[in-house]
Amino acid sequence: MRIGILGTGRLGSALALRMVRTGHQVVLANRRGPESLSRLMGQLGPGARAGSVAEVAAQDVIVLAVRWEDAGEAIASLGSLKGKIVIDTTNPYMEKDGHISLIDIGDKTSSEVIAGMLPGVHVVKAFNTLLADMLGSNPGKGGGRRVIFYSGDDPTAKATVKSIIATSGWASVDLGSLVQGGRLQQAGGSLAGLNLVQFT
Repeated sequence: MRIGILGTGRLGSALALRMVRTGHQVVLANRRGPESLSRLMGQLGPGARAGSVAEVAAQDVIVLAVRWEDAGEAIASLGSLKGKIVIDTTNPYMEKDGHISLIDIGDKTSSEVIAGMLPGVHVVKAFNTLLADMLGSNPGKGGGRRVIFYSGDDPTAKATVKSIIATSGWASVDLGSLVQGGRLQQAGGSLAGLNLVQFT
């Protein structure tokens, strides 16, 4: 599948590494431009390429892998994505001097906030409950597979994301709607940081 990843920090890079290794074609972009990604491209190999934000937006599925405070600007840079699938990996927290603090976003879940910035887009929450190091490593553990939680409102979009999760080597658990599941997944939720392994 053709996947665009906006954001090349630890999380975006880890997802790209795993997805490329399992046969997906990945385009990555950040606000510094393609020339800033030469070292990362060398690590990822031929299945990945550095591109513009517009090229990321043109892929089949777009992964939003930026810090919470940068999400609004990043989404605006993508232009209209009506009808597209966007995987929201964001969490409402701020990291400063090695300390992490939650950001008060009121009664809405973080993905409700993100979805509100993406009218007409099928938003699926995923890849936000595990550390980047875990996401970039082999999903196999002790004969099982690490679990990726996901949630969303559009069945077709969720099926697509489930397929990406499976083909990239993880197990998956569907948490239901974007509001219901997103509340469990987001930073401060009951599933945040849970390293669950599925054995079959």
